[in-house]
Amino acid sequence: MAEGTKKSEARKGSKKAEKSRFQTWRKGLKTEWDKIIWTDRKTLGKQTGAVVAISAIICLLITLIDSLGLQIVQLIINL
Repeated sequence: MAEGTKKSEARKGSKKAEKSRFQTWRKGLKTEWDKIIWTDRKTLGKQTGAVVAISAIICLLITLIDSLGLQIVQLIINL
């Protein structure tokens, strides 16, 4: 009987410690979340536009280089 009581007390202590760790983690998470500086809508729009434009330019460059390489390979094969 005493052994069963010790186990239940150990479980309670374990659950308490787990809850305490979770609360500490949650508090730390909230603290870090509050440190985030969110950008305003106008800046976000400008940065998104820049990323899309640069991606399109790089896509065109890769396509041109690939086409040029393909033409060179076909020229070599046809010789």
